[in-house]
Amino acid sequence: MAETNQPHTVSYSQDVKGWPSFYSFLPDYMAGMNGFFYSWNGGNLYRHNTNQTRNNYYGVQYSSTITSVFNAEPMMIKLFKTMSYESDDKWECTSLFSDLNTGSMLSTYFEQKEGEWFTYLRENEGTVEWRARSANGIGVCVNISGPPTATVIEFGVNIGSILSVGDLMYWVVPVAPTPGNPNPPSGAPTLGGPVLSIVRQSSTSVGGVVTPSSITVDCSGGTVPSIGNFITAIKNSVAESHGARGYYLNFTLKNVNVNAVELFSVGGSVMKSYP
Repeated sequence: MAETNQPHTVSYSQDVKGWPSFYSFLPDYMAGMNGFFYSWNGGNLYRHNTNQTRNNYYGVQYSSTITSVFNAEPMMIKLFKTMSYESDDKWECTSLFSDLNTGSMLSTYFEQKEGEWFTYLRENEGTVEWRARSANGIGVCVNISGPPTATVIEFGVNIGSILSVGDLMYWVVPVAPTPGNPNPPSGAPTLGGPVLSIVRQSSTSVGGVVTPSSITVDCSGGTVPSIGNFITAIKNSVAESHGARGYYLNFTLKNVNVNAVELFSVGGSVMKSYP
């Protein structure tokens, strides 16, 4: 079957009286003779279905894909937690999207359980969703020191336990409120880098030396913030995945096996989404 973003050949089935399949080959001409299917490409004649290698057309090897949708009770927003399929080979979920979420799942994510291939739905690596619970504010930066690879950001407040090493630090430039706009929107968050270590509470030594709460961040792949910037952090999108929400869930499965593969059914765990 053809990749959905590539040109393809559409076949008609007399049994279903429709166009159920899309093929990757793009012939110059096609003909059926004596029970065989022939096509021409680049002036060469090819006879199809002559060997056991699947999806090889004119010397180019393609993959098999199938696209479908979970859309039971289309007027209700649902939470899609898992996906499973019955097949004699592993498939990769190359595309997964609803009206609210996007994602994908490698074939290695699927594990065989009770005769089915099963996985929990995950967000794409690097997905940043500021409306999710995995995004949390830390505080205003009061001092900065250290090199970009180990930037120490100090705060005037204690740091809550929800922040973890490995979270990605972002910063924004606060916008001062005005009488006509008491809650002005801030600018887009700028990536700083991963959090390396955390000092959650300020402390005072016997000699009176104050150690403020702080985080150490590797900003070598991002931008170092400035004093007065508001610091926030977001957790790993794959680890914090809780499924996909929406009215429907569209998915595309892909298989690269050159031998015959059967896909019997695709299902998942779906429930009503409660805000």
